[in-house]
Amino acid sequence: MGVINAVAQFERDLLIERTQAGLARAKSKGKTLGRPKILSELQTKQTIQQLQEGKTIAAIARNFNTSRQTIMRIRDTINH
Repeated sequence: MGVINAVAQFERDLLIERTQAGLARAKSKGKTLGRPKILSELQTKQTIQQLQEGKTIAAIARNFNTSRQTIMRIRDTINH
């Protein structure tokens, strides 16, 4: 059992190593990792402008057909 366990741990370490190498290679080629942005840069700027004008979060979310949480996340980035 000890030998099988050691081989399994070795395989796991190889898998982690290959995954990390693949992610590093993708990053070096300029690939964006993670979940895609819901709003474009223009929409984000418009959201910030509307927040500064005093529009409600719910109204802005309806305007861009997104969740209130998305608008609150943008709001939190400009407040910090």
